[in-house]
Amino acid sequence: MATALISGVTGQDGSFLAEQLLAKGYRVVGLHRRLSASNHWRIAHLEGQLELRCADLLDLASLLTVFDDVRPDLVFNLAAQSFIPTSWDQPLLTGDVTGLGAARMLEAFRRVVPAARFYQASSSEMFGDTSVSSQNERTAFSPLSPYAVSKVYAHQLAVNYRRAYGLYVVCGVLFNHESERRGLEFVTRKITDGVARIVHGKADELVLGDLQPRRDWGFAGDYTVAMQMMLEQEAPQDFVVASGEDRSVEDFVSAAFEEADLDWKTYVRSDAALFRKNELPCLQGDASQARNVLGWEPKVDFQALVKRMVHADLERHA
Repeated sequence: MATALISGVTGQDGSFLAEQLLAKGYRVVGLHRRLSASNHWRIAHLEGQLELRCADLLDLASLLTVFDDVRPDLVFNLAAQSFIPTSWDQPLLTGDVTGLGAARMLEAFRRVVPAARFYQASSSEMFGDTSVSSQNERTAFSPLSPYAVSKVYAHQLAVNYRRAYGLYVVCGVLFNHESERRGLEFVTRKITDGVARIVHGKADELVLGDLQPRRDWGFAGDYTVAMQMMLEQEAPQDFVVASGEDRSVEDFVSAAFEEADLDWKTYVRSDAALFRKNELPCLQGDASQARNVLGWEPKVDFQALVKRMVHADLERHA
């Protein structure tokens, strides 16, 4: 039985990836940090199927121990400090976890299981201030937040480990991908949770930041399928994963409130105090290479994604 090791298994992407790999018959081992309060709600349904090992991306020794014990065939590095506002408040921690954490994962991989295959989670935020209307694998990076800078470091280091050591290492440059398992601090989940609170009488307004930025949104479960497909190719290659369509935050708000038969303009207020530093006006991905080489296609479109998230939050608040 092949073994897959996932860092960030308690996150949105980690939970979808774990359940998909388990369904394929993999032994799945998830890395998690020891915390005083559990944050395992996304993987609670996998109890008894998923193995959990304590390790920390800040501690190379703990990673080496787990790699040596588990001897994975596939490694997915999904762990990061991924909330952009927090990266401005805690830039050093973000760099250590998101950037140097990837370096420690790569080094443990190189030392212990160099014949295995490694996936590094890269981000569309790396493109940053780009003049290109649609970003692909050849678009230059111009990061505009500590999080994005850290992701560029991790991405470039992964590419260099592949070239210097001849390792099977790939980077998936994923555009925004959402689900009902998204953290409540992220704008899409804040919106759908806000709709549910208003419907159930727990709130009478939803306060958001800038409604004009445009993003390329897809379903997280589709994007974790693409991660696996990248590691199934004969030779390692990096891929952009995206829907190819961009929509504004206002578009997401409108669709979410419409799903609950509400007029969003009655309930939503934009507060300039919540606007991001160095906000990117638009990101839209060109996933032609993933479609042509991997045969990957997203199955859940924008409207279906919003519907899925709104109804999950409506049920939760009921």
